[in-house]
Amino acid sequence: MDQLAPTEKYSPYRFFSAEQWSQFRADTPLTLSEDEIRRLRSLNDPVDLQEVKRIYLSLSRLLSAHVEASQLLFRQRQAFFNAQDVVKTPFIIGIAGSVAVGKSTTARVLKELLARWPSSPKVDLVTTDGFLLPNEILRRNNLMERKGFPDSYDVGALLRFLSGIKSAQRNVRAPVYSHLTYDVIPGEFQTIDRPDILIFEGINVLQPGKLPKDGKIVPFLSDFFDFAIYIDAEEELIHNWYIARFMRLRETAFRNPDSFFHRYSQLSEDAARAIAEGLWANINLKNLRENILPTRARADLILRKGTNHLVEEVALRKL
Repeated sequence: MDQLAPTEKYSPYRFFSAEQWSQFRADTPLTLSEDEIRRLRSLNDPVDLQEVKRIYLSLSRLLSAHVEASQLLFRQRQAFFNAQDVVKTPFIIGIAGSVAVGKSTTARVLKELLARWPSSPKVDLVTTDGFLLPNEILRRNNLMERKGFPDSYDVGALLRFLSGIKSAQRNVRAPVYSHLTYDVIPGEFQTIDRPDILIFEGINVLQPGKLPKDGKIVPFLSDFFDFAIYIDAEEELIHNWYIARFMRLRETAFRNPDSFFHRYSQLSEDAARAIAEGLWANINLKNLRENILPTRARADLILRKGTNHLVEEVALRKL
């Protein structure tokens, strides 16, 4: 049984084509300009205003409904417990999916759209990259070729961060990662101070981990999420996008002498492509198959992309 097949009668999801989904925008206003979209999208990601209209305005409207429902439930719980001093905790949106599939663009576009709702909520965005173990530790434990796998993260720090957010703590700090040096920046942090909405983006944020046999409570990252999104595409498409992005970076960011990947910019095109294929096959494809893709069905909403890197189908979990 494939519960993600639109024809499967027992699927927990409802399926919509991009055109059907776009109709749910209703009167949601377009608050982004073409220049802003260009600034927000990642390298080789073709998302434009038309894609925002087709997919993201309807998604923004849906998320607005979920946030409002959460706020209503919070007020009802306040009354139930007669606890008016309880502080409303942020609504957390988790975004998962493979490398090169477009998570960062989706996260940034959503952040801007949500922050421009009429209520002007405070919206923050944090990625899991900063919670990767420093390269020094990864090398020491022979994990450099598993960077991005679940065991390459400081899981304790991830859980403490999300627990602090969900406990409405002030000034919760998240470590910062540099894609230039390919490492966590020592002593540098992003401070999150009670936003209305937090978008938490990373390849493995829906990873459940192992369940204890003794029934003790073991928290997973997704336990702190109010809504989870998975960005999906066929394996071969993601492979093509990854290689294309690598080759483009070879001509741009990798040319910076401070870049961790600077050595790749000195190679011939064929040699660089061979390196990219090896990184895909030995690291990213393994991670996708072993850890990322198995979490897809844990999402509340799945955005499935087609050949042109644009969303073709939306799967929304039934209530």
